[in-house]
Amino acid sequence: MSANHRPIRIGTRGSPLALVQARMVRDALAAAHPDLRGADDIQILPIKTTGDAVQDRKLMEIGGKGLFTKEIEEALLAGRIDCAVHSMKDMQTWLPDGLTIGAMLEREDARDALFARIGTRIAELRDGAAVGTASLRRQAQLLALRPDLRIVPLRGNVETRLRKLAAGEADATLLAVAGLKRLGLLDKASALIASEEILPAVGQGAIGIEIRAGDEGLGTRLAPLDHRATTLCVTAERACLAELDGSCHTPIAAYAELAGDGRSLRLRSLIALPDGTAVHRDEREGPAADPVTLGRAAGQRLKAAAEPAFFRMATA
Repeated sequence: MSANHRPIRIGTRGSPLALVQARMVRDALAAAHPDLRGADDIQILPIKTTGDAVQDRKLMEIGGKGLFTKEIEEALLAGRIDCAVHSMKDMQTWLPDGLTIGAMLEREDARDALFARIGTRIAELRDGAAVGTASLRRQAQLLALRPDLRIVPLRGNVETRLRKLAAGEADATLLAVAGLKRLGLLDKASALIASEEILPAVGQGAIGIEIRAGDEGLGTRLAPLDHRATTLCVTAERACLAELDGSCHTPIAAYAELAGDGRSLRLRSLIALPDGTAVHRDEREGPAADPVTLGRAAGQRLKAAAEPAFFRMATA
C-alpha cells in the first residue's frame, strides 16, 4: 500500500463465524485491489459486543439484536475502524444516523438446518420434544407446525449451541445453513429445512459491510464486492421489516429471490404470534429495480391483516 494510504480497519464480532466472515471480506478486498496485499493493508479488529457478553438472558430482555452491533457501530462512528462486517440478519431495522451499508457479499444458502438427537425432520421429533432456540421467528413457525413442541432458551455461537444440544439441554435445535457452511459444520446437520416449511430471517445468509455515510473512498473500494442480486433481495426484505416496525419482540420472516431474468423479485413474508397460534403470510412479485416498494407493500399487507396483539408484543 502506498505511504499515502492508511490501512483499512475492519471491525467485527469475535465469534469464530464472525471472524470467518471478516476474513472473507478481507480476501475479497485484496482480490479486487492489487495494492491491498500485505497483512498491514487490511486489518481485522475483533470487538466484544453486549450480545456476545450476555448469554444467560433472552435478547429481548437486554435490548434486542442491535446488541450484536452496538459497540461495533460506535467504533465505526468514532473512527476507530473504517468498516464493519455483519451478518445482515443481525442488523437493526434502522441503522444509526451517519452509517450505511456499503456492499453485500453474495448470499449463501438462506435456509435453516435441523439438528436433532432423534429424527431427521421436524415431523419426526418425539411428542413434546424440547427444541432449543432464542429466535421468536423459529419458535413461532415451529409451534405453528407442531404445537406440542416445548421451546427452551438456547443461546451462544454455533459451536456453543451444538455443545449444549449434545449435553442434553434440548432434543433439537435450528441453525442457519450459511453459518454452518462457512464453519465447515453442515455435515453434522440432521436435515436442511425447506423455506416453505420455515421461512428464513430477514437478511439470513447475507454478509453486509457497514461504512460511514459519505466515505466515498471506501465506498469505491467496496463497489466490486457488492453482489447485485443479494443487495436487491435483502433490500426488499428489510423494507418489509421496516414497514412492520420489526423488532426481536415480534416473529417476522421475509425471503426474496431474484427471477432468472434478473428483472423481477419474488418476496415471501410472514408475521406471527410467538406461540404460533396465528400466522399471516404474504407472497408477491415486483420489479427488481424497485425492491423497497415491493417490501413496503408486503409489510403493509401483513400489518393490515394482523390483529393488535401482534404489535402489543413489540411494545410490552
